[in-house]
Amino acid sequence: MPKTEDIFKEALSLSPYDKAQLIDILISTLDKSDKEIDELWSKEAEDRIDAYDQGQIKAISLEKVLQKYR
Repeated sequence: MPKTEDIFKEALSLSPYDKAQLIDILISTLDKSDKEIDELWSKEAEDRIDAYDQGQIKAISLEKVLQKYR
C-alpha cells in the first residue's frame, strides 16, 4: 500500500482539473452522516427553540455575534 507521501507526490503531478476532482472525492468521504450525532444535534436544536419560545434565552443578532470576532 503506497504511503501518504507517495500519493501526495503523485497528486501534485495531476492537472488542476484532476486535482479538483480528487479533492472533491476525498472531501466527500469525510462528510459521512452519523445517526447518533445527528439525533443529538436535532435534540439540541429543539431544546434551544423551546428555551427561546419560553423566554429562557434570547436571540442575538448576527451583527453582535460578528463584533465578538472583529
